[in-house]
Amino acid sequence: MKAVLIDPATPDELAFLREHAPHLDLMAPTTGAAEALATLLEGAEALIARDRIVDAQLLQEAPRSLRLVQLWSNRRDGVDLEAAADAGVTVALMPQRGCIAVAELTMLLLLGLSKKIAAADDATRSGAYRSLGIEPILTEERKHFFQWMKLPDLFELYGHTLGLVGFGEIATEVARRAHAFGVNVVYTKRNRLSSEMEREEHVDYREFDDLLAESDFVSLHVPHTPETDGLIDARALEQMKSSAFLVNTCRGGVVDEYALVSALQAKTIAGAGLDVFRYEPAPHDHPLLKLDNVLLTPHIGGGSGGARVKQAADVLGNVERFARGEEPRHVILEGTRR
Repeated sequence: MKAVLIDPATPDELAFLREHAPHLDLMAPTTGAAEALATLLEGAEALIARDRIVDAQLLQEAPRSLRLVQLWSNRRDGVDLEAAADAGVTVALMPQRGCIAVAELTMLLLLGLSKKIAAADDATRSGAYRSLGIEPILTEERKHFFQWMKLPDLFELYGHTLGLVGFGEIATEVARRAHAFGVNVVYTKRNRLSSEMEREEHVDYREFDDLLAESDFVSLHVPHTPETDGLIDARALEQMKSSAFLVNTCRGGVVDEYALVSALQAKTIAGAGLDVFRYEPAPHDHPLLKLDNVLLTPHIGGGSGGARVKQAADVLGNVERFARGEEPRHVILEGTRR
C-alpha cells in the first residue's frame, strides 16, 4: 500500500518511519509547500497526518485510490469528517503514548495533592503517630484506626474544577481522565475550540484570568515560548483561590518559580505539583524543595522512554492492518472504499 505522510519529514525521519512500516510504500514531502505534497499523492491509498489538517480541499485533491486517513492524534479536529464521508474514506485516530504518560502524571499530582500523599507517606514511614501518644491496635472489619495521623484538609477531586491552560493533545487526555473522577473541566486557549469540539470533550471555555479565579486546580499545558515565559507570575498567582493548587507538567520556564515560592510561603495558594523546573535537575538548594505544600517529581511525565518508537509502531501498524484487510483500531468513520 502506498501511504503518504502529509507533514514534511527529513530524510532521516522518513528512514526511521520506514523501519517501522516494512509493508508500506511510505512517502513524505521534504517541505511544507503544497506542490511538494501534490506530487506524492498519485496512487496513494492512505494519508497519515500529524500536524497538518486533512481538510476538504486536500480530500478533493486526493486520488480516487485513497481509502484511509490515519491521524497521528486522538482528536477528531485533525480532519474534516464531512468531507471524508463524502470521499468514502475510513478515518482512524491513534492515542499518543507520550501524551497519555503526561496526562497520567498530571492526574497523579492532582490526586497526590488532594490526599497529601507525600506527607501521608512520610508520616506512615516515620511512625509519626508516636508523637500523638497512640499505639497500634489489631484491626478487623469493624475495628480499625481511621486516619490515625489526622492529616488536615484532605478532599476528593469529585465536584471540583480543573482549569487547563492550553488544550492540545495532552490537555485533551487530562480532561478525559478528569471527567472519570467527576471533575468539572474548563480551559483557556489562544484559539478557542469549536462549539462542537467543546461539547464532544465536555469542556467550557474561560478567559485566562477567569479560569485562574474559578479553578480549584490550574494545570499547565502550553509550550515554552517567549509569549509563555513566566506566564504564571505573581499577578497570575494572586488571581487564584487561596485553596487552589498549581500543577505544571509542561515546561519549567512557564512559571516564575520565585513568585511561586512566595505565593506558597504566604499561602496565597494552597500548594503545587511540579514535574518540570526552569533548571533541571532542580538545584539541590532551590527553595521549592524546602516547602511542605509542594509535590515534586524529577521530570518523569514522558513515561519510561521510547514513546517516539512506540507511537510510530502504533500509527504505522494501524495502516498496515488496514492494508492487510483487517479492521484498524480507533476508527471514527467507516469508509465505503474498502
